[in-house]
Amino acid sequence: MALWYEKEWSHGYQLGIWKLEEDEAFFQKKLELQKVEEEELSRIKGRRRLEWLASRYLIHALLSDMPEWDRIPLVKDEFGKPHLHGSLLDLSFSHSSEFVAVIISKMKVGIDIQRFVPKITLLERKFMRAEESGSLEEKTRLEHLHFYWGAKEALYKAYGRKLLDWKENMLVEPFDYQEVGQTRGVVTKGEFYQEYDIFFEKKGGYFLVYCFELNRGFSGAGGE
Repeated sequence: MALWYEKEWSHGYQLGIWKLEEDEAFFQKKLELQKVEEEELSRIKGRRRLEWLASRYLIHALLSDMPEWDRIPLVKDEFGKPHLHGSLLDLSFSHSSEFVAVIISKMKVGIDIQRFVPKITLLERKFMRAEESGSLEEKTRLEHLHFYWGAKEALYKAYGRKLLDWKENMLVEPFDYQEVGQTRGVVTKGEFYQEYDIFFEKKGGYFLVYCFELNRGFSGAGGE
């Protein structure tokens, strides 16, 4: 299966979604895993193995057109955040059912893709602040909650150091529901303070959200 969805900005930041229709053998043949990757994969069981392989392959596919790109392994830092060994590029990925999503940037980034799950209301009190809940309307409540959830997943990944309280440490600027849009978010913890641009869109029965660290005048919506 080719890329299901791809987006690229003139700044060089790339996003891709892959629809999983292959088996493990397909990805292993394409990737030619290095020893450190084979060791990590050996500790993974079940469906997660296929998602692991697909995310690495998608990263490779998105970067393969760069003249300086030579495939290097994806490793984890002391906080468990994945990064390309020896590279200054930041990345994030997400899995949901049949899809794998990846975003790559020179800035801190986070991404989340979620299928529609009506039971998300059971989690609302755990991740929604009062000012965020105040923007919800009954007719679009479920869909709106998916975007808020995805935004906080993306912020959590962009922060990359774990141990965040989803209500106390993360705020998504309240926004009206629409199928494509943007807002801003902030992560605060101790002396740490960082704002992010957040972009969201509904694609079929899935909710895609991604964020970029806000600095240097970057606007993620530009230059498609």
